Amino acid sequence: MELSLPFDTYLKRYRYKYLALYHALRAAIHSGALQEGTRLPATRKLAKLYGMSRGSAAQSYDMLLAEGYVVSRAGSGTYVADGVTMSDVPPLADCEPVLSDWGRSLLQQSGAYAANTMLPRQDTSPEMISFANARMKIEDFPYAEWRSALSYAGGSGGIELQDGAPPAGDMELRRAIAGHLRFTRGIPADPEHIVIFSGSMQGLVLLFQLLIDPKDTVVLENPAFQGIYRGVSLCGGIPLPSPVDEAGLIPGDWQARLLVVSPSRQYPTGAVLPLERRRSLLKWARQRNAFIIEDDYDSEFRWGGKPIEPLKMLDDGGRVIFVGSFSKTMFTGLRIGYALLPPSLTEAVVQAKALYEPISPGILEQRALARFITRGGYGKHLRRMTRLYGRRYEVLREAMESELSGLFRLEPSDAGLHVFAKWLRSTEDFASFQESARKRGVQFRDASLYYDSPGPPAACFGFSQLDELQIQEGVRRLAQAWADRV
Repeated sequence: MELSLPFDTYLKRYRYKYLALYHALRAAIHSGALQEGTRLPATRKLAKLYGMSRGSAAQSYDMLLAEGYVVSRAGSGTYVADGVTMSDVPPLADCEPVLSDWGRSLLQQSGAYAANTMLPRQDTSPEMISFANARMKIEDFPYAEWRSALSYAGGSGGIELQDGAPPAGDMELRRAIAGHLRFTRGIPADPEHIVIFSGSMQGLVLLFQLLIDPKDTVVLENPAFQGIYRGVSLCGGIPLPSPVDEAGLIPGDWQARLLVVSPSRQYPTGAVLPLERRRSLLKWARQRNAFIIEDDYDSEFRWGGKPIEPLKMLDDGGRVIFVGSFSKTMFTGLRIGYALLPPSLTEAVVQAKALYEPISPGILEQRALARFITRGGYGKHLRRMTRLYGRRYEVLREAMESELSGLFRLEPSDAGLHVFAKWLRSTEDFASFQESARKRGVQFRDASLYYDSPGPPAACFGFSQLDELQIQEGVRRLAQAWADRV
Protein backbone atom coordinates (compact mmCIF):
# COMPACT_ATOMS: atom_id res chain seq x y z
CA MET A 1 0.00 0.00 0.00
CA GLU A 2 1.40 3.41 -1.01
CA LEU A 3 1.98 6.14 1.58
CA SER A 4 -0.43 9.01 0.87
CA LEU A 5 0.45 12.52 2.08
CA PRO A 6 -1.06 15.96 1.34
CA PHE A 7 2.21 16.82 -0.42
CA ASP A 8 0.79 19.37 -2.89
CA THR A 9 -0.85 21.31 -0.07
CA TYR A 10 2.46 21.70 1.75
CA LEU A 11 4.34 22.41 -1.48
CA LYS A 12 2.18 25.50 -2.06
CA ARG A 13 3.05 26.69 1.44
CA TYR A 14 6.80 25.90 1.60
CA ARG A 15 7.87 26.05 -2.07
CA TYR A 16 10.77 23.58 -1.81
CA LYS A 17 10.00 19.89 -2.17
CA TYR A 18 12.21 18.69 0.68
CA LEU A 19 10.49 21.15 3.07
CA ALA A 20 7.03 20.17 1.82
CA LEU A 21 7.82 16.48 2.40
CA TYR A 22 9.29 17.18 5.85
CA HIS A 23 6.21 19.10 7.01
CA ALA A 24 3.78 16.59 5.48
CA LEU A 25 5.51 13.71 7.28
CA ARG A 26 5.80 15.66 10.54
CA ALA A 27 2.07 16.49 10.48
CA ALA A 28 1.18 12.86 9.73
CA ILE A 29 3.24 11.71 12.72
CA HIS A 30 1.66 14.27 15.04
CA SER A 31 -1.87 13.44 13.90
CA GLY A 32 -1.39 9.72 14.40
CA ALA A 33 -1.79 8.92 10.70
CA LEU A 34 1.75 7.54 10.98
CA GLN A 35 1.84 5.72 14.29
CA GLU A 36 4.80 4.89 16.52
CA GLY A 37 6.89 2.07 15.09
CA THR A 38 5.62 2.51 11.52
CA ARG A 39 8.27 1.75 8.91
CA LEU A 40 8.59 4.62 6.44
CA PRO A 41 9.22 4.05 2.72
CA ALA A 42 12.76 4.07 1.38
CA THR A 43 13.99 7.43 0.13
CA ARG A 44 14.22 6.05 -3.43
CA LYS A 45 10.53 5.16 -3.35
CA LEU A 46 9.48 8.52 -1.83
CA ALA A 47 11.49 10.39 -4.42
CA LYS A 48 9.75 8.56 -7.25
CA LEU A 49 6.32 8.94 -5.63
CA TYR A 50 6.53 12.72 -5.16
CA GLY A 51 8.71 13.69 -8.14
CA MET A 52 11.90 14.78 -6.38
CA SER A 53 15.53 13.71 -6.19
CA ARG A 54 16.55 10.98 -3.79
CA GLY A 55 18.82 13.54 -2.10
CA SER A 56 15.86 15.82 -1.35
CA ALA A 57 13.93 12.93 0.18
CA ALA A 58 16.94 11.97 2.28
CA GLN A 59 17.25 15.61 3.45
CA SER A 60 13.64 15.48 4.71
CA TYR A 61 14.40 12.28 6.67
CA ASP A 62 17.57 13.85 8.13
CA MET A 63 15.55 16.80 9.47
CA LEU A 64 12.99 14.46 11.07
CA LEU A 65 15.84 12.36 12.52
CA ALA A 66 17.55 15.42 14.00
CA GLU A 67 14.33 16.48 15.72
CA GLY A 68 13.61 13.02 17.11
CA TYR A 69 10.54 12.20 15.04
CA VAL A 70 12.09 9.14 13.43
CA VAL A 71 14.83 6.63 14.17
CA SER A 72 17.14 4.89 11.73
CA ARG A 73 17.91 1.22 12.16
CA ALA A 74 20.92 -0.07 10.28
CA GLY A 75 19.99 -2.53 7.58
CA SER A 76 16.28 -2.20 8.42
CA GLY A 77 15.09 1.28 7.50
CA THR A 78 13.53 4.41 9.03
CA TYR A 79 10.76 4.17 11.62
CA VAL A 80 8.51 6.60 13.48
CA ALA A 81 10.03 7.11 16.93
CA ASP A 82 8.38 6.02 20.16
CA GLY A 83 6.95 8.63 22.52
CA VAL A 84 6.33 11.30 19.92
CA THR A 85 3.78 13.69 21.42
CA MET A 86 1.20 15.99 19.89
CA SER A 87 1.42 18.65 22.60
CA ASP A 88 3.25 21.18 20.44
CA VAL A 89 0.85 20.95 17.52
CA PRO A 90 -1.95 23.54 17.59
CA PRO A 91 -5.41 22.00 17.20
CA LEU A 92 -7.05 22.38 13.83
CA ALA A 93 -9.56 25.19 13.80
CA ASP A 94 -13.09 24.14 12.94
CA CYS A 95 -14.16 25.69 9.66
CA GLU A 96 -17.75 26.89 9.57
CA PRO A 97 -19.19 25.36 6.36
CA VAL A 98 -20.78 27.86 4.03
CA LEU A 99 -23.88 25.86 3.18
CA SER A 100 -26.79 26.83 1.00
CA ASP A 101 -30.19 27.58 2.53
CA TRP A 102 -31.16 24.04 1.54
CA GLY A 103 -28.11 22.56 3.28
CA ARG A 104 -28.68 24.52 6.48
CA SER A 105 -32.33 23.52 6.51
CA LEU A 106 -31.37 19.89 6.01
CA LEU A 107 -29.05 19.92 9.03
CA GLN A 108 -31.55 21.79 11.21
CA GLN A 109 -34.30 19.31 10.44
CA SER A 110 -32.25 16.13 10.60
CA GLY A 111 -32.33 15.71 14.37
CA ALA A 112 -36.04 16.35 14.74
CA TYR A 113 -36.83 14.14 11.76
CA ALA A 114 -34.83 11.24 13.18
CA ALA A 115 -36.55 11.60 16.54
CA ASN A 116 -39.99 11.62 14.96
CA THR A 117 -39.50 8.75 12.55
CA MET A 118 -37.16 6.34 14.31
CA LEU A 119 -38.79 3.06 15.22
CA PRO A 120 -38.21 1.56 18.65
CA ARG A 121 -34.88 -0.23 18.77
CA GLN A 122 -35.44 -3.73 17.51
CA ASP A 123 -34.56 -6.34 20.12
CA THR A 124 -33.43 -9.40 18.21
CA SER A 125 -33.82 -11.79 21.12
CA PRO A 126 -36.33 -14.58 20.58
CA GLU A 127 -38.38 -13.35 23.54
CA MET A 128 -39.15 -9.99 21.93
CA ILE A 129 -42.29 -9.65 19.81
CA SER A 130 -42.28 -6.52 17.69
CA PHE A 131 -45.36 -5.05 16.06
CA ALA A 132 -43.28 -1.98 15.19
CA ASN A 133 -41.79 -2.86 11.84
CA ALA A 134 -44.26 -3.99 9.17
CA ARG A 135 -42.26 -5.83 6.53
CA MET A 136 -42.38 -9.12 4.71
CA LYS A 137 -40.71 -12.16 6.20
CA ILE A 138 -38.07 -13.18 3.69
CA GLU A 139 -39.18 -16.80 4.16
CA ASP A 140 -42.50 -15.81 2.58
CA PHE A 141 -40.83 -14.44 -0.54
CA PRO A 142 -40.44 -16.68 -3.66
CA TYR A 143 -36.69 -16.29 -3.72
CA ALA A 144 -35.98 -19.16 -6.11
CA GLU A 145 -38.21 -17.58 -8.76
CA TRP A 146 -36.63 -14.18 -8.18
CA ARG A 147 -33.13 -15.65 -8.49
CA SER A 148 -34.15 -17.22 -11.79
CA ALA A 149 -35.34 -13.80 -13.01
CA LEU A 150 -32.02 -12.25 -11.99
CA SER A 151 -30.11 -14.92 -13.89
CA TYR A 152 -32.22 -14.31 -16.99
CA ALA A 153 -31.77 -10.54 -16.72
CA GLY A 154 -27.99 -10.83 -16.76
CA GLY A 155 -27.97 -12.69 -20.07
CA SER A 156 -25.73 -15.55 -21.05
CA GLY A 157 -22.41 -15.15 -19.26
CA GLY A 158 -23.53 -11.77 -17.92
CA ILE A 159 -23.45 -10.20 -21.37
CA GLU A 160 -26.40 -7.91 -20.57
CA LEU A 161 -24.71 -6.38 -17.52
CA GLN A 162 -22.74 -3.87 -19.59
CA ASP A 163 -25.86 -2.33 -21.08
CA GLY A 164 -27.28 0.74 -19.40
CA ALA A 165 -30.76 2.20 -19.32
CA PRO A 166 -31.94 5.74 -20.04
CA PRO A 167 -32.75 8.08 -17.12
CA ALA A 168 -36.43 7.13 -17.29
CA GLY A 169 -35.53 3.49 -16.60
CA ASP A 170 -35.53 0.21 -18.50
CA MET A 171 -38.30 0.18 -21.10
CA GLU A 172 -39.16 -3.46 -20.45
CA LEU A 173 -39.89 -2.67 -16.82
CA ARG A 174 -41.90 0.41 -17.76
CA ARG A 175 -44.00 -1.73 -20.12
CA ALA A 176 -44.45 -4.35 -17.40
CA ILE A 177 -45.58 -1.73 -14.87
CA ALA A 178 -47.98 -0.20 -17.38
CA GLY A 179 -49.52 -3.61 -18.03
CA HIS A 180 -49.79 -4.31 -14.32
CA LEU A 181 -51.53 -0.99 -13.67
CA ARG A 182 -53.95 -1.50 -16.55
CA PHE A 183 -54.93 -4.97 -15.37
CA THR A 184 -55.00 -4.56 -11.58
CA ARG A 185 -55.92 -0.88 -11.14
CA GLY A 186 -57.81 0.00 -14.31
CA ILE A 187 -55.41 2.84 -15.13
CA PRO A 188 -54.82 3.44 -18.88
CA ALA A 189 -51.05 3.61 -18.36
CA ASP A 190 -48.62 4.45 -21.16
CA PRO A 191 -45.04 3.18 -20.55
CA GLU A 192 -43.69 6.33 -22.24
CA HIS A 193 -45.05 8.32 -19.28
CA ILE A 194 -43.56 6.08 -16.56
CA VAL A 195 -40.26 7.02 -14.91
CA ILE A 196 -38.35 4.64 -12.64
CA PHE A 197 -36.75 5.89 -9.41
CA SER A 198 -34.53 4.47 -6.66
CA GLY A 199 -37.50 4.18 -4.33
CA SER A 200 -40.65 6.28 -4.32
CA MET A 201 -39.19 8.92 -1.98
CA GLN A 202 -36.58 9.86 -4.57
CA GLY A 203 -39.37 10.40 -7.05
CA LEU A 204 -41.40 12.49 -4.61
CA VAL A 205 -38.50 14.81 -3.78
CA LEU A 206 -37.63 15.31 -7.44
CA LEU A 207 -41.28 16.17 -8.14
CA PHE A 208 -41.21 18.65 -5.26
CA GLN A 209 -38.12 20.29 -6.74
CA LEU A 210 -39.86 20.68 -10.09
CA LEU A 211 -43.27 21.81 -8.86
CA ILE A 212 -42.57 23.93 -5.77
CA ASP A 213 -41.35 27.53 -5.81
CA PRO A 214 -40.01 29.08 -2.58
CA LYS A 215 -42.85 29.77 -0.11
CA ASP A 216 -45.41 27.80 -2.13
CA THR A 217 -48.09 26.18 -0.01
CA VAL A 218 -48.35 22.39 -0.40
CA VAL A 219 -51.38 20.53 0.96
CA LEU A 220 -50.43 17.44 2.98
CA GLU A 221 -52.46 14.96 4.96
CA ASN A 222 -52.33 15.12 8.76
CA PRO A 223 -51.33 12.55 9.97
CA ALA A 224 -48.91 11.37 7.28
CA PHE A 225 -45.41 10.04 6.75
CA GLN A 226 -43.24 12.87 8.06
CA GLY A 227 -40.59 12.33 5.38
CA ILE A 228 -43.02 13.96 2.94
CA TYR A 229 -43.32 17.04 5.18
CA ARG A 230 -39.56 17.22 5.37
CA GLY A 231 -39.14 16.84 1.60
CA VAL A 232 -41.57 19.70 0.94
CA SER A 233 -39.85 21.97 3.45
CA LEU A 234 -36.37 21.29 2.12
CA CYS A 235 -37.55 22.14 -1.40
CA GLY A 236 -38.75 25.55 -0.20
CA GLY A 237 -42.44 24.74 0.19
CA ILE A 238 -44.66 25.43 3.17
CA PRO A 239 -46.58 22.32 4.30
CA LEU A 240 -50.28 22.90 4.94
CA PRO A 241 -51.41 20.09 7.29
CA SER A 242 -54.98 19.13 6.41
CA PRO A 243 -57.13 16.95 8.65
CA VAL A 244 -57.98 13.32 8.01
CA ASP A 245 -61.08 11.58 9.37
CA GLU A 246 -62.39 8.03 9.12
CA ALA A 247 -62.96 8.58 5.37
CA GLY A 248 -59.52 10.04 4.63
CA LEU A 249 -58.54 13.57 3.64
CA ILE A 250 -61.28 16.17 4.12
CA PRO A 251 -61.47 18.25 0.89
CA GLY A 252 -60.99 22.00 1.15
CA ASP A 253 -60.62 25.06 -1.05
CA TRP A 254 -56.91 25.38 -0.47
CA GLN A 255 -54.88 28.20 -1.97
CA ALA A 256 -52.17 25.92 -3.32
CA ARG A 257 -50.91 24.36 -6.54
CA LEU A 258 -49.87 20.96 -5.19
CA LEU A 259 -51.54 18.29 -3.06
CA VAL A 260 -50.08 14.97 -1.85
CA VAL A 261 -52.70 12.39 -0.91
CA SER A 262 -52.94 8.61 -0.30
CA PRO A 263 -56.56 7.89 -1.32
CA SER A 264 -56.49 4.08 -1.66
CA ARG A 265 -55.07 3.56 1.83
CA GLN A 266 -54.33 6.65 3.88
CA TYR A 267 -51.03 6.40 5.68
CA PRO A 268 -51.05 5.66 8.58
CA THR A 269 -54.78 5.44 9.38
CA GLY A 270 -55.76 3.08 6.53
CA ALA A 271 -58.82 5.18 5.59
CA VAL A 272 -60.14 4.83 2.03
CA LEU A 273 -61.17 8.05 0.29
CA PRO A 274 -64.75 7.75 -1.03
CA LEU A 275 -65.65 8.55 -4.62
CA GLU A 276 -67.31 11.90 -3.87
CA ARG A 277 -64.18 13.16 -2.11
CA ARG A 278 -61.98 12.00 -4.97
CA ARG A 279 -64.10 13.96 -7.39
CA SER A 280 -63.91 16.98 -5.11
CA LEU A 281 -60.11 16.83 -5.17
CA LEU A 282 -60.04 16.64 -8.97
CA LYS A 283 -62.44 19.57 -9.21
CA TRP A 284 -60.22 21.59 -6.87
CA ALA A 285 -57.14 20.75 -9.02
CA ARG A 286 -58.89 21.96 -12.20
CA GLN A 287 -60.02 25.21 -10.58
CA ARG A 288 -56.62 25.94 -9.04
CA ASN A 289 -54.56 24.71 -12.01
CA ALA A 290 -52.89 22.39 -9.52
CA PHE A 291 -51.29 18.95 -9.57
CA ILE A 292 -52.15 16.05 -7.26
CA ILE A 293 -49.54 13.48 -6.30
CA GLU A 294 -51.33 10.21 -5.57
CA ASP A 295 -49.14 8.19 -3.22
CA ASP A 296 -50.11 4.54 -3.64
CA TYR A 297 -47.90 3.37 -0.78
CA ASP A 298 -48.98 0.21 1.08
CA SER A 299 -52.17 -0.51 -0.89
CA GLU A 300 -51.28 -3.49 -3.11
CA PHE A 301 -52.21 -6.08 -0.49
CA ARG A 302 -56.01 -5.79 -0.39
CA TRP A 303 -57.87 -8.72 1.14
CA GLY A 304 -61.32 -7.18 1.70
CA GLY A 305 -63.77 -4.63 0.34
CA LYS A 306 -64.44 -3.77 -3.27
CA PRO A 307 -61.62 -2.76 -5.64
CA ILE A 308 -60.66 0.88 -5.19
CA GLU A 309 -60.56 3.20 -8.18
CA PRO A 310 -57.28 5.13 -8.08
CA LEU A 311 -57.56 8.88 -8.39
CA LYS A 312 -55.45 8.56 -11.54
CA MET A 313 -58.17 6.46 -13.17
CA LEU A 314 -60.68 9.30 -12.72
CA ASP A 315 -58.31 11.98 -13.98
CA ASP A 316 -59.29 13.27 -17.42
CA GLY A 317 -57.38 16.54 -17.17
CA GLY A 318 -53.78 15.46 -16.70
CA ARG A 319 -53.69 16.60 -13.07
CA VAL A 320 -52.70 13.41 -11.21
CA ILE A 321 -49.21 11.96 -10.75
CA PHE A 322 -49.42 8.32 -9.61
CA VAL A 323 -46.45 7.20 -7.45
CA GLY A 324 -45.85 3.57 -6.49
CA SER A 325 -43.13 1.35 -5.04
CA PHE A 326 -42.04 -2.30 -4.95
CA SER A 327 -40.16 -2.06 -1.63
CA LYS A 328 -43.16 -3.23 0.42
CA THR A 329 -44.53 -5.83 -1.96
CA MET A 330 -41.15 -7.43 -2.72
CA PHE A 331 -38.44 -6.81 -0.12
CA THR A 332 -36.98 -3.72 1.54
CA GLY A 333 -33.62 -3.89 -0.25
CA LEU A 334 -35.25 -3.60 -3.68
CA ARG A 335 -35.20 0.18 -4.09
CA ILE A 336 -37.43 0.52 -7.13
CA GLY A 337 -40.23 3.05 -7.28
CA TYR A 338 -41.98 4.72 -10.18
CA ALA A 339 -44.22 7.58 -11.22
CA LEU A 340 -46.92 7.53 -13.89
CA LEU A 341 -46.92 11.12 -15.12
CA PRO A 342 -49.26 13.35 -17.09
CA PRO A 343 -47.89 13.89 -20.61
CA SER A 344 -47.28 17.56 -19.84
CA LEU A 345 -44.79 16.68 -17.08
CA THR A 346 -42.96 13.70 -18.49
CA GLU A 347 -40.16 15.47 -20.37
CA ALA A 348 -39.39 17.81 -17.46
CA VAL A 349 -39.17 14.92 -14.98
CA VAL A 350 -36.93 12.87 -17.29
CA GLN A 351 -34.59 15.82 -17.85
CA ALA A 352 -34.43 16.54 -14.11
CA LYS A 353 -33.69 12.92 -13.30
CA ALA A 354 -30.96 12.86 -15.94
CA LEU A 355 -29.07 15.46 -13.90
CA TYR A 356 -28.84 13.02 -11.01
CA GLU A 357 -28.71 9.74 -12.91
CA PRO A 358 -27.81 9.96 -16.61
CA ILE A 359 -27.90 6.16 -16.57
CA SER A 360 -30.68 4.57 -14.55
CA PRO A 361 -29.16 2.49 -11.71
CA GLY A 362 -29.90 -1.11 -10.79
CA ILE A 363 -30.43 -2.26 -14.36
CA LEU A 364 -30.09 -5.92 -13.39
CA GLU A 365 -32.86 -5.61 -10.78
CA GLN A 366 -35.02 -3.59 -13.16
CA ARG A 367 -34.84 -6.23 -15.88
CA ALA A 368 -35.35 -9.03 -13.38
CA LEU A 369 -38.46 -7.29 -12.03
CA ALA A 370 -39.79 -6.85 -15.57
CA ARG A 371 -39.32 -10.59 -16.11
CA PHE A 372 -40.91 -11.38 -12.74
CA ILE A 373 -43.99 -9.30 -13.59
CA THR A 374 -44.48 -10.38 -17.20
CA ARG A 375 -44.04 -14.08 -16.43
CA GLY A 376 -46.79 -13.86 -13.80
CA GLY A 377 -44.56 -14.37 -10.74
CA TYR A 378 -45.37 -10.98 -9.25
CA GLY A 379 -49.13 -11.40 -9.55
CA LYS A 380 -48.95 -14.90 -8.06
CA HIS A 381 -46.82 -13.57 -5.21
CA LEU A 382 -49.31 -10.75 -4.49
CA ARG A 383 -52.25 -13.15 -4.42
CA ARG A 384 -50.50 -15.53 -2.06
CA MET A 385 -49.35 -12.78 0.31
CA THR A 386 -52.78 -11.14 0.26
CA ARG A 387 -54.37 -14.36 1.51
CA LEU A 388 -51.66 -14.79 4.14
CA TYR A 389 -51.87 -11.20 5.39
CA GLY A 390 -55.65 -11.31 5.41
CA ARG A 391 -55.52 -14.23 7.86
CA ARG A 392 -52.94 -12.52 10.04
CA TYR A 393 -54.99 -9.35 10.11
CA GLU A 394 -58.05 -11.26 11.28
CA VAL A 395 -56.06 -12.94 14.03
CA LEU A 396 -54.77 -9.56 15.22
CA ARG A 397 -58.18 -7.91 15.04
CA GLU A 398 -59.92 -10.69 16.97
CA ALA A 399 -57.19 -10.86 19.61
CA MET A 400 -57.16 -7.09 20.19
CA GLU A 401 -60.94 -6.81 20.34
CA SER A 402 -60.97 -9.64 22.86
CA GLU A 403 -58.01 -8.59 25.03
CA LEU A 404 -57.57 -4.82 24.53
CA SER A 405 -61.01 -3.41 23.66
CA GLY A 406 -60.87 -1.01 26.61
CA LEU A 407 -57.51 0.38 25.54
CA PHE A 408 -57.56 0.68 21.75
CA ARG A 409 -60.12 1.21 19.01
CA LEU A 410 -58.95 -0.33 15.76
CA GLU A 411 -59.64 1.52 12.54
CA PRO A 412 -61.24 -0.89 10.03
CA SER A 413 -58.81 -2.01 7.34
CA ASP A 414 -59.07 -3.91 4.07
CA ALA A 415 -55.41 -3.70 3.03
CA GLY A 416 -51.85 -2.95 4.06
CA LEU A 417 -49.35 -4.36 6.50
CA HIS A 418 -50.37 -2.64 9.72
CA VAL A 419 -53.43 -1.60 11.72
CA PHE A 420 -53.98 1.92 13.09
CA ALA A 421 -55.42 1.95 16.61
CA LYS A 422 -56.59 4.97 18.62
CA TRP A 423 -55.75 4.96 22.33
CA LEU A 424 -58.82 5.29 24.55
CA ARG A 425 -57.11 6.38 27.76
CA SER A 426 -55.03 9.40 28.76
CA THR A 427 -51.72 10.51 27.28
CA GLU A 428 -50.01 9.73 30.58
CA ASP A 429 -51.46 6.22 30.58
CA PHE A 430 -50.20 5.70 27.02
CA ALA A 431 -46.62 6.57 27.96
CA SER A 432 -46.61 4.27 30.97
CA PHE A 433 -48.26 1.48 28.93
CA GLN A 434 -45.49 1.69 26.32
CA GLU A 435 -42.86 1.26 29.01
CA SER A 436 -44.74 -1.59 30.63
CA ALA A 437 -45.14 -3.31 27.24
CA ARG A 438 -41.41 -3.04 26.60
CA LYS A 439 -40.71 -4.77 29.91
CA ARG A 440 -43.09 -7.53 28.85
CA GLY A 441 -41.13 -7.95 25.62
CA VAL A 442 -43.47 -6.22 23.14
CA GLN A 443 -42.87 -3.25 20.86
CA PHE A 444 -45.29 -1.22 18.75
CA ARG A 445 -45.08 2.04 16.83
CA ASP A 446 -46.15 5.34 18.39
CA ALA A 447 -48.47 6.74 15.69
CA SER A 448 -48.86 10.14 17.37
CA LEU A 449 -45.50 11.01 15.74
CA TYR A 450 -47.12 10.96 12.29
CA TYR A 451 -48.99 14.19 13.07
CA ASP A 452 -47.59 17.59 12.13
CA SER A 453 -47.51 18.46 15.82
CA PRO A 454 -47.83 15.90 18.63
CA GLY A 455 -51.18 14.25 17.94
CA PRO A 456 -53.57 12.20 20.03
CA PRO A 457 -52.15 8.94 21.41
CA ALA A 458 -52.36 6.17 18.83
CA ALA A 459 -50.41 3.13 17.72
CA CYS A 460 -49.59 1.17 14.58
CA PHE A 461 -49.47 -2.60 14.87
CA GLY A 462 -47.59 -4.29 12.04
CA PHE A 463 -48.43 -7.96 11.57
CA SER A 464 -46.84 -9.04 8.28
CA GLN A 465 -43.59 -10.19 9.92
CA LEU A 466 -45.28 -12.28 12.63
CA ASP A 467 -46.99 -15.65 12.46
CA GLU A 468 -50.42 -16.22 14.01
CA LEU A 469 -49.09 -17.62 17.29
CA GLN A 470 -46.70 -14.68 17.70
CA ILE A 471 -49.56 -12.23 17.09
CA GLN A 472 -51.73 -13.90 19.75
CA GLU A 473 -48.85 -14.08 22.22
CA GLY A 474 -47.97 -10.42 21.61
CA VAL A 475 -51.52 -9.25 22.30
CA ARG A 476 -51.68 -11.42 25.43
CA ARG A 477 -48.50 -9.74 26.69
CA LEU A 478 -49.97 -6.31 25.99
CA ALA A 479 -52.96 -7.18 28.17
CA GLN A 480 -50.57 -8.29 30.88
CA ALA A 481 -48.57 -5.07 30.49
CA TRP A 482 -51.70 -3.02 31.21
CA ALA A 483 -52.48 -5.16 34.24
CA ASP A 484 -48.92 -4.64 35.49
CA ARG A 485 -49.38 -0.90 35.84
CA VAL A 486 -52.89 -0.65 37.36
